[in-house]
Amino acid sequence: QVELVESGGGLVQPGGSLRLSCTASRNIFSINAMGWYRQAPGKQRELVAAILSGGSTNYADSVKGRFTISRDGAKNTVYLQMNSLKPEDTAVYYCNAYLGRYNNHWGQGTQVTISS
Repeated sequence: QVELVESGGGLVQPGGSLRLSCTASRNIFSINAMGWYRQAPGKQRELVAAILSGGSTNYADSVKGRFTISRDGAKNTVYLQMNSLKPEDTAVYYCNAYLGRYNNHWGQGTQVTISS
């Protein structure tokens, strides 16, 4: 099991930056994959970025070159640095810890709003 606590959401103008944090209740290197998902009103939840236990990363095409996922093992924390934000990035962002097919954990979500 793992508990996830997110922080860092807020209201930012287009072109601005935010950094989201997700702190896990266990060693993040013991987790198969950790990721950030987002869900906008009326839309399905979608993968934004993920980092595997070995360190490899992948990103949604819509955020490549703008978002960076990283981690700090000493703090059991995964970050999502979001730059050049656009109004279409507005969503609730969820941290995810994937431990196995039937062992998937979610944070409570943090609102990110991009608006002038």
